[in-house]
Amino acid sequence: MAEAVRSLERAFELLEHLADAGGEMALSELTEVSGLPMPTIYRLMRTLVNQGYVRQEPSKRYALGPRLVRLGEGAGRLLGTWARPVLARLVDEVGETANMAVLEGDRAVYVAQAPSKHSMRMFTEVGRRVQPHCTGVGKALLSQLPDQKVREILDRTGMDAHTPKTLTDPDALLKELELIREQGYALDDEEQEIGVRCVAVPLHGAPALTAISVSGPSGRMTREAVPNVVPIMRDAAARFAKELSPPT
Repeated sequence: MAEAVRSLERAFELLEHLADAGGEMALSELTEVSGLPMPTIYRLMRTLVNQGYVRQEPSKRYALGPRLVRLGEGAGRLLGTWARPVLARLVDEVGETANMAVLEGDRAVYVAQAPSKHSMRMFTEVGRRVQPHCTGVGKALLSQLPDQKVREILDRTGMDAHTPKTLTDPDALLKELELIREQGYALDDEEQEIGVRCVAVPLHGAPALTAISVSGPSGRMTREAVPNVVPIMRDAAARFAKELSPPT
């Protein structure tokens, strides 16, 4: 029984290494990062391939498999339930509507929302799928991916201009994503909806690519207010990430 449990732990560790490497690695690379003997890794990877959790490319490299998509999307939806207290607290602290979104395929999907007490109708609602290039959460999600992956997504989704302020050039967006990685937050400055400004931060440690945001009318969510909002959001993201962390 102990050996079976250890094998399960090692299999999950290998999946984590694949995810950390962008989803694809060679057997020799897995051996180097895991410290496990190559025969052990080969045996575990063959089992994961047979179950659909890993696939082997024609190049013989191993990649995350399609069966993980369903698990990831299900976990992403559950995040919405777990996040409601966090978002409600954000609303209390900031006074504006708080959202959580995950990356499903090529779209940002809103999985949870805590509405502001102010009456204001915005485009965000739970279950809505949006292009990631023009929203705060979408850019916070894309910032967690390598540039090449971002380009591939943009090639498939396009970059529609929802307002005159929407970025429609991939190079300009990639430059902004670099800034987002440096400063730790993303800004939607009326790029999805005129009159609405949104601040978003990545949520690291979640089972799927995740971000949380606070949105409000530009008159209240001013550019001058953003530096005050960001630390509150970072603290909320850090607390929630800690709750998601496995016990040690």
